[in-house]
Amino acid sequence: MPLTDAQWARIEPLLPDRTPTRDGRWRDHREVIDAIAYRIQTGTQCVHLPEKYGNGRGVYTRLRMWAVDGTWERLFTTLVAQTEADEDVSWAASVDSTIMRAHQHAAGARKKGPRPASRDHAIGRSRGGLTTKIHLAADGRCRPLAFHLTAGQAADAPAFTDVMARLCVPRRRGRPRTRPGLVLADKAYSSRAIRDHLRRRGTRAVIPERADQKANRRQRGQTGGRPPALDRETYKQRNTVERRINRLKQWRGIATRYEKTATIYLAGLHIAGLYL
Repeated sequence: MPLTDAQWARIEPLLPDRTPTRDGRWRDHREVIDAIAYRIQTGTQCVHLPEKYGNGRGVYTRLRMWAVDGTWERLFTTLVAQTEADEDVSWAASVDSTIMRAHQHAAGARKKGPRPASRDHAIGRSRGGLTTKIHLAADGRCRPLAFHLTAGQAADAPAFTDVMARLCVPRRRGRPRTRPGLVLADKAYSSRAIRDHLRRRGTRAVIPERADQKANRRQRGQTGGRPPALDRETYKQRNTVERRINRLKQWRGIATRYEKTATIYLAGLHIAGLYL
């Protein structure tokens, strides 16, 4: 999946300088990014990259180095800002999660290291084996806005605030936007804590109520309070995040996790997000 000239023109000004240093001049950024994208899209190992991409060790070194110093995340955030710059201030975000199967080679990472996402590297064990859960937010045009990783057995609701905290869309003037005007989510996020969190931030929640919550409220009678409002017509727009998940799973290196550390796997999500 080589970068087109239009895509390269957008990200080239955002990349680190290639000025020669004590260690020598870096390989061409465009060539290395093409190799990294090919690796993630096909799920192949760096040592098995086609000869046209050069030394696979250098490709992985660049992937890891930019993952540790946050270059991939900055590229992703800046590109989100460019695409959202002309949008209306009252923007909507859809939140959901998906489970990715972790390959057996993804296990065994060290518990210490640079910028560890978590001590378990977002890999959990269950009856289904090793899994990682991706929590993400997408806008109304199916564009990814933020990613967060947890172990596969983790629940959705506790990670909601972490996903919202990663929403940061810089603007041409003023502070970055971190509070969407509307948040859409499924029943897994129906909790009083989440609704209170959104209410304090001035964000309207479009989240259906679970059946057990309805039953508990009816049992309490008049003390149960009113049911939360749900705009069913607006709720239909939640399909944007589902479609974004389907597009992410077309990248084999994302659909099956081969990376040992959560830092590298999260960098792969940001790279896929750049293309998508």
